[in-house]
Amino acid sequence: MEWVYENDSQLQRPWGEPSLSQMMHGFDFRYLVGEQALGRFQLIKNRGNEAVHRAEPMRVAASVLVASELFHVLRWLALTYGRNRETARAASFDKALLPHPQQETATANQTREQLQELANQLAERDRQLREAREENEASRQELERLRKEISAQRKANEADTKPEADTTEFDTRRSYIDFYIEEAGWVHGQSCTHEHEVQGMPNATGTGFVDYVLWGDDGKPLALVEAKRSCRDPRDGERQAELYANCLEQRYGQRPLIFLSNGYRHRLWDDLRYPPREVQGFYKKDELETLVRRREIRQPLSQATISTTISGRYYQQRAIRAICESLEQGRLKALLVQATGAGKTRTAISLTDVLTRCNWVKRVLFLADRTSLVLQAERAFRRFLPDCSPVNLVTNKGGEGRVFLSTYPTMMNLIDAEDGYGVKRFGVGHFDLVIIDEAHRSVYQKYGAIFAYFDSLLSGLTATPREEIDRNTYELFDRAIGLPTDEYGLDQAIADRFLVPFRPISVSLRFPREGINYADLSDEEKAQWDLLDWEENVLGTGRVDSGAINNWLFNDDTVDKGLEVLMTQGCQEASGDRLGKSVIFARNHKHAEFIRERFDHNYPHLAGKAARVIDNQVKYAQSLIDEFADSDSDLRIAISVDMLDTGIDIPEIVNLVFFKPVRSRTKFWQMVGRGTRTCKDLLGPGRD
Repeated sequence: MEWVYENDSQLQRPWGEPSLSQMMHGFDFRYLVGEQALGRFQLIKNRGNEAVHRAEPMRVAASVLVASELFHVLRWLALTYGRNRETARAASFDKALLPHPQQETATANQTREQLQELANQLAERDRQLREAREENEASRQELERLRKEISAQRKANEADTKPEADTTEFDTRRSYIDFYIEEAGWVHGQSCTHEHEVQGMPNATGTGFVDYVLWGDDGKPLALVEAKRSCRDPRDGERQAELYANCLEQRYGQRPLIFLSNGYRHRLWDDLRYPPREVQGFYKKDELETLVRRREIRQPLSQATISTTISGRYYQQRAIRAICESLEQGRLKALLVQATGAGKTRTAISLTDVLTRCNWVKRVLFLADRTSLVLQAERAFRRFLPDCSPVNLVTNKGGEGRVFLSTYPTMMNLIDAEDGYGVKRFGVGHFDLVIIDEAHRSVYQKYGAIFAYFDSLLSGLTATPREEIDRNTYELFDRAIGLPTDEYGLDQAIADRFLVPFRPISVSLRFPREGINYADLSDEEKAQWDLLDWEENVLGTGRVDSGAINNWLFNDDTVDKGLEVLMTQGCQEASGDRLGKSVIFARNHKHAEFIRERFDHNYPHLAGKAARVIDNQVKYAQSLIDEFADSDSDLRIAISVDMLDTGIDIPEIVNLVFFKPVRSRTKFWQMVGRGTRTCKDLLGPGRD
């Protein structure tokens, strides 16, 4: 995986330091390998995790399967990027070449700790080699040439693709489906039976054999699994599975859910409620029991009352009604557009309340892109829905409750987590509702595997204006372009006086706008220029572009003038004796620290407490955010690098300083939204 992402220039590497799972589920990579090959990657990874974490040894058959699938993965690599495709195409897996389990080999007697140490040593050696190669200019040029050659080879190979060999129905069932059923906690011969005989089929004998039946503790069928060959579409078994379900319902008085699988792709059909849909795996027993029981206890959403304590504004109630109506029509996904500050989180909490009371959902997952926003949402759930037992998975990964809150990276890692018996902690059906805060394109691209994994109702919240939402986001929520489930925009929110308009002040600062020309400087400024350590290209031209100013050159006078405008023209508190809460958006950490240094230099009487840097490089940043949110605290100015750009809900903020260019319209309006929230009586009685 590392090699493919490092050498194929057509692949976009997932953000940050991605896990193996994130790399496998990257949008470009999934498109490259296809669903069947991706299934092989997943099986190898999952079986590897199982071998590491389970105490008992792996079965021989499972080990042979993994070796076989690894062979096919490497064969795919050779067919995709190699120069000698015919040799790779002619190769076949021969399990006779594998060492016998009883044979004494060098690695057989190594302990798990020794193997882990060896893996660590190899990884460290690879890292050192990579760094040494990258530091060498000649190596970098050679690497770039090879990457282009590899990409060209891939294109040429793609034009000469032949289909993979098929896997029989029996092999599909025994190798893949067995594993994924066990992974969901089913025990063969107990809660799961093979080739279960049923009567009442429309054939000569009236007898049929269901590939798998998954049983509840009461002895009634919860689900059946119809297996097909790997080359066939799982939908080919739809009618046959439906007839099996009829037979089981007739015999046991309970209609089972239907799974259709070819080992690589799985479909779930609850034919009393929804059409068939793609799922990532099989449900656990408790998850299936909940689905079956919900058929009887679920109440109509159209008759549900909406709590005015949680969401009392008309557009919030309208949005919840629109989502409920969409759900009752059989749509599993909804996209809600509300201006920043209009109360998206409270709307989400109220929706959770309605769906829980009507028995549509039991467990809810709320996803946000930063730890501070997860904590903010957790506090809101505790305040407005205290009985929901919210669990912050960022700080309490083993917690249990009804509402779980997490960042995207944390949940990506937890998807792979298993208990001591190799059973997934979070099954594909663990959550009944997933809420995505600030749903937009980058979330879809980086963390789409989360939405693909959980089979649930899906609700997206965004402040992005309707016309700015990209096609992928609409497609993720199965919405027509430009038609979210409900919308409440900034202009309407201002007209309704739920939000306040902003007043722009344009500050003419020459260097950030125009850049610097040595020839245009005064003698004093030229003297300062000559003292600086310039890069070679700057010395040659005598010019610094405006876009590069705050990357590595910080000018005292520029920052001082910007701070002076804030302190003299910015909104003050009601008393008029100190600045109202303000956010300065800085370019990077170094720039933010420089702004704070200049502030402390110019306003030493504030004792270094009025302006603080808040970003990911600051320890205990959340405690600073909490202090900044306290209307009585001395902290008046938060100098932010990305951390306060979106999501933060502090109505007392009245001044925003854009000390960096913002190229994204979506992000710009998100940033403006930090200051448009109405704060009652902030400027005096009756002056909101």
